[in-house]
Amino acid sequence: MEINKSGAQYDRVLSYFDEDGDGKISPSELRNRLGLIGGELLQAEAEAAVESLDSDGDGLLCAGDIERLLEVGEEEKLKDLKEAFALYDSEGCGFITPKNLKKMLRKLGERKSTEECKMMIRRFDLNGDGLISFEEFQIMMA
Repeated sequence: MEINKSGAQYDRVLSYFDEDGDGKISPSELRNRLGLIGGELLQAEAEAAVESLDSDGDGLLCAGDIERLLEVGEEEKLKDLKEAFALYDSEGCGFITPKNLKKMLRKLGERKSTEECKMMIRRFDLNGDGLISFEEFQIMMA
């Protein structure tokens, strides 16, 4: 599920985990629901997770706690994308050039000509400048 900053998304996450409908997520609810989607969490781990995220000290997660958790996940994703972009932007110019793409692909064991790299860039180059900006890179990786 792609998370955007709408309250509806947070409410959907909360309602999925909130088995008893009280508007809060207990450690048991967290553990049970994660188990249903293939996750595994010991009760002590669920309690520790809730304790670390619980903003009001009631031992339960509320909508605000879920929102903060998901926003931290988005921040981590953005940080990871910036790190990946930097690998391709070896010159630090803020763009991925055909030359940089060719160089990075070679490091990854894939040989492409400069022309092939230009064609690859054209597929995601939204403004037609022959380069991939970070914003275009984000769209490409979504």
